[in-house]
Amino acid sequence: MTLSHDVSGNGPAVVLLHSSVCDRRMWDPQWPVLAAAGYRVVRCDFRGFGDSPAADRPYGDAADVLGLLDHLGIERAALVGSSYGGQVALDVAAARPDAVTALALLCSALPGHPPGPALRSFAEREDALFEAGDLTAAVELNVATWLGPEAGDEARERVRRMQRHAFEVQLTAEFAPAEARVDLARIEAPCLAVSGAHDLPDFREIAAHLAARIPGARHQELPWAGHLPNLERPSAITDLLTRFLRETASDN
Repeated sequence: MTLSHDVSGNGPAVVLLHSSVCDRRMWDPQWPVLAAAGYRVVRCDFRGFGDSPAADRPYGDAADVLGLLDHLGIERAALVGSSYGGQVALDVAAARPDAVTALALLCSALPGHPPGPALRSFAEREDALFEAGDLTAAVELNVATWLGPEAGDEARERVRRMQRHAFEVQLTAEFAPAEARVDLARIEAPCLAVSGAHDLPDFREIAAHLAARIPGARHQELPWAGHLPNLERPSAITDLLTRFLRETASDN
């Protein structure tokens, strides 16, 4: 199966990978600006999100992304990943180092990271709401947890719609993605690991860990951000990504 996706613009390829509380629509603020800046921008929906149906057989999200790149004839691309999308980006970069020119990770997840108290508490509350059949409350829990104080009503409603759709699709899904195992030592691309000061501690720790483990990587914490900074201050993140892509272009 080819993931549902959009392609716009001409130039070096940039692939946008969404958070697990969103779908490819989370990149609406960055999508047209990056295309206008001279990039061929691709955004996709993982299986069970947005317009991509739930899986009917075992699968891996990184393999799906690599399959999409092959389908589009893209040999090398910069990857921008938010949260779970950052984890997928890391998996892709480790699996095919020569195919990734740069990594911009916004509050990335990391396979094997032991969850701290706040993340465990969130997961327990979400599970309890699912067991009670209260999907609306589960959606609101995610909106409240993952958006920081800078997020306005429009951003909250955007996440609300995307998360609700994902829950409705995935509640009937038979397969979850295969558990990723990422060898950070294999990653060769320049990496920017971004964290938010208002995010859960886990994701701040992961960003610092990535900067320490990936050669040449750097960590930047945003004092105003929660977990989804590209929706909280869209123009600030668009500027940050554009600068990072320009900086790394000379290295490729």
